[in-house]
Amino acid sequence: MQLPMFPLGSVLFPGAVLPLQVFEPRYRALVTDVAAGDGCFGVVLINRGSDIGGGDERTEVGSIADLVRNGEAEDGRILIVAVGRERIRVSDWLEDDPYPRAMVEPFPEGEVRSGIDVAIKKVVAARSKLLALAIEMGAHGQNLDLDLPDDPAAAAWSLCEAAPVGSFDRQRLIETDGAVERLELLERMMSDQTTDLVEVLRRG
Repeated sequence: MQLPMFPLGSVLFPGAVLPLQVFEPRYRALVTDVAAGDGCFGVVLINRGSDIGGGDERTEVGSIADLVRNGEAEDGRILIVAVGRERIRVSDWLEDDPYPRAMVEPFPEGEVRSGIDVAIKKVVAARSKLLALAIEMGAHGQNLDLDLPDDPAAAAWSLCEAAPVGSFDRQRLIETDGAVERLELLERMMSDQTTDLVEVLRRG
């Protein structure tokens, strides 16, 4: 299917909330068309370049976003809130006229296999350890609290969203097939960060 696309400098996971301030004319046109249509668009990460003016390099795996709220600020910006629904894979980029568009196909999750509850507990522990250490080292704005959905698959995506990892690591997570495999990767990412911080503390 064809979707309007919003390349960004961040990854949108299924179930995550995406607030955006839209001011570039082509993306204002995108929001107008999406609001008048089925209310959905695609989001992918920009590998290189900028979402302003085009000329960027984009990843192939992203997610569908459902527009849930939009309005216009006094300065003319469009303020929107969208929610990630499911993964997609871009099969072909079309012309960026009047805004980025692509042919996409579903990238569904496989069956949630046994072991996901244990994997969730390990990721929660790894996150708590990493954030506690970061706070000890003077980091601000870290939130240790978690409110996970009861559904294990949704909880796995929520943990990805709540993880203190960068955009390219988040892209690796959304591209990983299987909730348990994704959680195992996330645990390794945060454990590696913790090891690095411990080494920094050791060196003084």
